Amino acid sequence: MKREIILPEIDTPTGPIAQELFPERIRHTAGVERVGLGGFDIYCGDAVAVLAGLSECSAQLVFTSPPYADRRRNTYGGIHPDEYVKWFMPYVDAIRRVLRDDGTFVLNIKESVVQGERHTYVLELIQAMRAAGWLWTEEFVWHKKNCYPGKWPNRFRDSWERLLQFNKQRHFVMHQDAVMVPVGEWAHKRLAALSDTDRTRDESATGNGFGKRVENWVGRDMVYPTNVVHLATECSNRGHSAAFPAELPDWFIRLFTAPGDLVIDPFVGSGTTVAVARQLGRASIGIDINPDFCEASRERASCVV
Repeated sequence: MKREIILPEIDTPTGPIAQELFPERIRHTAGVERVGLGGFDIYCGDAVAVLAGLSECSAQLVFTSPPYADRRRNTYGGIHPDEYVKWFMPYVDAIRRVLRDDGTFVLNIKESVVQGERHTYVLELIQAMRAAGWLWTEEFVWHKKNCYPGKWPNRFRDSWERLLQFNKQRHFVMHQDAVMVPVGEWAHKRLAALSDTDRTRDESATGNGFGKRVENWVGRDMVYPTNVVHLATECSNRGHSAAFPAELPDWFIRLFTAPGDLVIDPFVGSGTTVAVARQLGRASIGIDINPDFCEASRERASCVV
């Protein structure tokens, strides 16, 4: 059954605060405006400066979508693709400091098209982060089910974005059961097509190291998902040029955190991550350099009951 996520509009009357944020985790940062509302905090300022004032190893999950190269010029000024890694690495270092050793950093990002070809700044960023000691654990794909149709001379419409998972160590917190999905009708057809040998063997007959464990799905109503997340885009951008749907942070927050854990979004934008985290009973911090986005995020999150 699909989870229904309903987040209030920002003009909804304020409801009670869901959870108290651990005060020892948050410290005021000089020169940065802080809005504290119990279960969450919104900081208006540059994320590098704000993160420097937060407690080390305090966040279980950092989930964010920074400005893509040459995008959001009206709100963030735009960053040239050739300069993107140099611009973003200070944020990466600041994130590493506040992330718990068993925590996870999920980065929503996508390459720009420059002079007819995909730029390599995302790949270069991955290499730079690995050189800085990060583990590139996984790459998730957000399949945007309702991307705009159109025609381009040398490509088709872009219907997916990357969600890169980085960790500080190989052993990290992951609640896989929290994101299980219905097994689907394919299981009956797949089982019927298996030979008697395939129904029982664990190792591949070719000796390639792969095999089938039918007990992972036979007779089960729920199974573990793939690394492709199928979600429609946010139809109402809430005044932000790149708002993502609530279901996106919801999926990763449930996967990588437990109630009471701290979630941080260093480019909070319209406040979706903070609002979803609060709805799920997680403490959260949102950061943005744009005062209008900070106010919208504060109002939106304060409405979550």
